[in-house]
Amino acid sequence: MALPDLVAQVERRLPHPDDFTSPARGPRTTARLGLALGVAFGICFLTGMWSHYQYSMPGWLPIGPNPSWLYRVTQGVHVISGTAAIPLLLVKLWSVYPRLFLRPPREIRALALDGLERASIAVLVASGIFQLATGVLNIAQWYPWEFSFRRTHEAVAWIAIGSILVHVAVKLPVIREALVGRADDGESEASDGPSRRAVLLGAGAASGLAVLLTAGQTVPFLRKVSVLGVRDGDGPQDLPVNRTARAAGAREAAQDPSFVLEVRHGAKVVSLTRAQLAELPQRTHRLPIACVEGWSRNATWTGVAIHDLLALVDAPADSTVKVRSMQTRGAFGTSELPGDFVSDPRTLLALELNGEVLDLDHGYPCRIIAPNRPGVMQTKWVRNLEVVA
Repeated sequence: MALPDLVAQVERRLPHPDDFTSPARGPRTTARLGLALGVAFGICFLTGMWSHYQYSMPGWLPIGPNPSWLYRVTQGVHVISGTAAIPLLLVKLWSVYPRLFLRPPREIRALALDGLERASIAVLVASGIFQLATGVLNIAQWYPWEFSFRRTHEAVAWIAIGSILVHVAVKLPVIREALVGRADDGESEASDGPSRRAVLLGAGAASGLAVLLTAGQTVPFLRKVSVLGVRDGDGPQDLPVNRTARAAGAREAAQDPSFVLEVRHGAKVVSLTRAQLAELPQRTHRLPIACVEGWSRNATWTGVAIHDLLALVDAPADSTVKVRSMQTRGAFGTSELPGDFVSDPRTLLALELNGEVLDLDHGYPCRIIAPNRPGVMQTKWVRNLEVVA
């Protein structure tokens, strides 16, 4: 069989965009779904960047301890907006599926432009799916990959948001026509399938339901109905646990009766047993703990203010402090407390949680708790505080 005949036969067997007659498929549906999806992705991107900058604060964006609940809100919104985007993305892909079968133009210049457009859309779809899929796996704390989730998630976020901006710029005339309702998507012709209104309402309902079933991790009054929330509030001392002492390899060291906390400032070192820490002036504050996975809880913490510990080694109250944990496995065995947090009296080396001695899995014998900080940086099983600046 000659090659042209074979190509012609294959082409005849492939669907054509005109074969899909549903009124729900077309620019008017796609533009409205795209608008909602763009808003969700935009919010998710901005709050995700805010979370990223908590780990490596740029000089132009000072992040301090006030308000104490800010990270709880921004990370909760990040996860909620990402969850809301999943049904919207799936329905939007369904609405544009027929365009996969558009025949490429034959003229060389038009073919090149068509190829570039398809490649940019492929990048957009791939990066969007990657972000949402890995985000969901991170919420579940399942990492079936070798790369760093945080760094990769941030890098691909820039690719995704850049692809969205390019796509909007290229399709702006079509989007504008579709949103004002003058685009013809064949709704007036005989067609099969659900109406555009039904698809849009269904996509909105699915997105809202996904949020309702997961947002209880952050929104307390939704906790009982958020059956898909990974963290339901259960845990020792009414607080969930991400990493246990056993998983962190800190169990034996944390329970060692000879434990001492070392506070260092240059050549001056003070070592304190847990009993001696408990004899120092204690402060009690109610502060939220919020994790990158999206869950957060308020809790009452009692312990020694970090700046009071620094006074024992004659260090300024606004010093930058490196915190080292007894954990031997996993990331974030060390963290850094900037001066704005150290000088805040609510930043504690906590000894008690909700009126009880810290549970081992919550960081016994002592842990860091500070306002407006990601949970992974509220270091547990602390063994060393060192003034570094």
